[in-house]
Amino acid sequence: MELLISVFFFLYGITFGSFFNVVGLRVPMKESIVSPPSHCTTCERRLTLADLVPVFSYVFLKGNCRGCGERISAIYPLMELLTGVLFVFAYLHFGFERELIVALLFISLLVILTVSDLKYMLIPNRILLPFGVAIFIMRIFSPLTPWWDSLLGTIVGFGLLLFIAIVSKGGMGGGDIKLFLVIGLVLGTLQTLLTLFLASLIGAIVGMIFLKKTKQGRKTPVPFGPSIAVAALIAYFYGTQLVGWYTGLLS
Repeated sequence: MELLISVFFFLYGITFGSFFNVVGLRVPMKESIVSPPSHCTTCERRLTLADLVPVFSYVFLKGNCRGCGERISAIYPLMELLTGVLFVFAYLHFGFERELIVALLFISLLVILTVSDLKYMLIPNRILLPFGVAIFIMRIFSPLTPWWDSLLGTIVGFGLLLFIAIVSKGGMGGGDIKLFLVIGLVLGTLQTLLTLFLASLIGAIVGMIFLKKTKQGRKTPVPFGPSIAVAALIAYFYGTQLVGWYTGLLS
């Protein structure tokens, strides 16, 4: 039975992952997510149902447009697949508890923002706000222990990132600052601090690899949102174990 439910969550996830690609690409440009329908950005051919099956269409078409043969970005199927895997993982981790809804909302937000930040280096308020409100409502029904840790987490997350932005004179984007407000709401204080540490570590590694491969200068901007997303998910699912492991090393 659990296998069937996991398959359902995977299919559910890759389907929503396809939609999240559209949201992440269109909302930052203030475009409708409904019109025009999905189409090839090169030849403008409207995509058919056979072109839109999440993950599988990309594999079947070998990553090329059916009409003009233009290469399709691998980001699309990767984000679809990642969403499916994360939805299954969230179900297996929480089961049918109220926290599962928080997890699915949080995963959805991070996937959309990753797409947006990779494409435009932008984390839009029009995405953060509705998800932030939905997560806030769910935190009322699925509170952390103690309940006020979510509120303190938002203050710490937002305040700390704002402080870093001020001290670094713009070294931290406004979208990243507001994203940490939502992260604090989901994770609470300690895990938010862990997220910042992990995001900095991951971002530094990714930045060095990116600059080495592209041979660009150190001042070349690198999207920080994906690093935050990875760090936040690690802290969300494994933060307690990581903190326990670290404190054990100190004792």
